[in-house]
Amino acid sequence: QCPFCKRWHDETAGRIDREYVRTGKVRVAYLNYPISSHRNARPAHDFAMCAAEQGKFWPMADALFATQERWKDRGDALAYFDSLSGTLPVDRKRLQACVEEGAMRPLIQADLERAVQRGIGSTPTFFVGSRALVGAQPFEAFKDAIDRELAALPTLPR
Repeated sequence: QCPFCKRWHDETAGRIDREYVRTGKVRVAYLNYPISSHRNARPAHDFAMCAAEQGKFWPMADALFATQERWKDRGDALAYFDSLSGTLPVDRKRLQACVEEGAMRPLIQADLERAVQRGIGSTPTFFVGSRALVGAQPFEAFKDAIDRELAALPTLPR
C-alpha cells in the first residue's frame, strides 16, 4: 500500500529485472514490511504471500501495485483482493483457504521483526550487498550499487 513502494515498482523494478535478474547476475529477495498505518497493507501481504505459496508472488504483486488506487482507501479490501486473484494464474480456492487460515501471517510477522531488528524504519528499503538504499531510488542508484557489488566479486580461474 506504500505509495513509494509503488513508485519504485512502477519506475525501477522492471528495469532491474530485465538487466540484472533475467540475465542471471542477481537475485531479488522480498521481505514483508506491512506498515501499520496502511490499513490494507497486511491483507495485501497475505494475498501476495499466499500467491507466493503457489509460485505466483510476482504476478500478484504486479496486480496489487497496478490496482493500488482502487483498493488503498477501502475500509476492507479483502473482497477486492479476492476478485483480483480471479484474474491471475492461481488456484483461487487454495489461495482463499491460505488467506482465511492466516497461513502466511507467521512468515510475514517474522519478516517484519527481522527488518525492525536490522534497523529498517521505512519502506521501501533495499540492501545491495551490505549497502542500504532507502526510498524509491531511481534505477541509476541501483545500477551503481549492483555494479559495484558485482565488480567486487572474486573472479574464478578458468
